Amino acid sequence: MADQLIPANIVIGDRTYRIKIRMQDEEAVRATVKLINEKILEFKTQFSAKDMQDYIAMVLVWYATEQSSSTRSQLDTRAIEEKLEQMEQFLDKIKQG
Repeated sequence: MADQLIPANIVIGDRTYRIKIRMQDEEAVRATVKLINEKILEFKTQFSAKDMQDYIAMVLVWYATEQSSSTRSQLDTRAIEEKLEQMEQFLDKIKQG
């Protein structure tokens, strides 16, 4: 039952979309839609474009870049943690030996 899909109406760039989402994802989906619409408004005030599709494309590129940067940052953090663990193990061996 946790994966049961519920209908949701979302509005992106003045268009309404009816989608089905998992109930537990509803808050995250609505927050993402809010962020997307805020970015569309931000780009509309900063840039001149032909139509809404141009602004949505700009937001899509921005959002994908943000996600990519976040993923890279998480990977960098994991690599650092692994190196620190290796150093800790090495120091423990030295102390014991």
